[in-house]
Amino acid sequence: EVTEHQAEIKTCPVCGGVNRAAFPEGVTQPTQYGPRVRAQMVYFQAYHFIPLARTAELVGELYGQPVAEGTVAAAGVELAERVEAVNEQVKAYLLETETPVHFDETGARVKGKLAWLHSASTEQATFYAVHSKRGSDAIDAIAILPERRGWSIHDGWQPYFNYPEAKHGLCNAHLVRELVFLIEHYSQAWAHDFLALLTNMKEKVEAAKNQGQSTLSALQVAVFEQVYDRIIELGERANPPPIRQPNQRGRLKQSPARNLLDRLINYKAAVMAFVYDFAVPFDNNLAERDIRMVKVQQKVSGGFRSKDGANVFCQVRSYISTARKNGQCVLEVLYRAFTGLPYSPTFIPV
Repeated sequence: EVTEHQAEIKTCPVCGGVNRAAFPEGVTQPTQYGPRVRAQMVYFQAYHFIPLARTAELVGELYGQPVAEGTVAAAGVELAERVEAVNEQVKAYLLETETPVHFDETGARVKGKLAWLHSASTEQATFYAVHSKRGSDAIDAIAILPERRGWSIHDGWQPYFNYPEAKHGLCNAHLVRELVFLIEHYSQAWAHDFLALLTNMKEKVEAAKNQGQSTLSALQVAVFEQVYDRIIELGERANPPPIRQPNQRGRLKQSPARNLLDRLINYKAAVMAFVYDFAVPFDNNLAERDIRMVKVQQKVSGGFRSKDGANVFCQVRSYISTARKNGQCVLEVLYRAFTGLPYSPTFIPV
């Protein structure tokens, strides 16, 4: 569909002033693609990860009109600008919500160098940000976890624990993998017992939820805590900490079993968070699902050509992911954004 807009130009016969009629809002170029076609460009390139050149070729063949790669890239930049305000509202929601927020990060190539793409998400919302660092510098710059007071779920990476105001919950799926490794490669009996404990706690919590309960009994929780401590004692006996030898310098190297034991001792409350509060999930799989699309993008493109391009990707994917989680049609919400009415989730105040 091609729409032509005509605007009259009138010259005042008295003063000679020229008056030009205004074009409709959004019509800014002599020739341009409409919001539906621009939405499709972003849909192919940012949602389905079709490379820039192939997206231009695809749109050109669909409509019989040559499309430049720059036009596709410009559509992504425009979309990112139009949804930035919505993403900032999503970020504000993630700061304050009592719903557990999941955190994760993964490597991403930006201008040929390793950078890090960070995610914060719930079942309803996703926020992505890219930063040159992985640790506290990035977490501080993104400014979600430092401001949280509620449950924050992650994989136990040490920088996350630098924010004591948040309530921390660990991904026990990660612990399961480490325990299985210790059982299979180091024959650690205590790891077998701890794996059985994790499985038992998970089953008891799920059974209680299915019965409509909101908590386990105080006695059941106390029993789990006692068993937890007893297994750790057995693990410490089998894996005492290393002893510094005379004239030995540097950090003492510990076995994988000892490293895991130290974490289980230091972060017992985070490991058992899902037992104490049924709102806390057993694992951090939500964050891993949200971050997976970034890895797909990296496999397709190999990386981002610029920091600006990486930021555009984060804005667009944050908007798309949040919309999808709320049952929205991706193509439709992209079109709405280009028409100036971006989708905003119901949990965001108008």
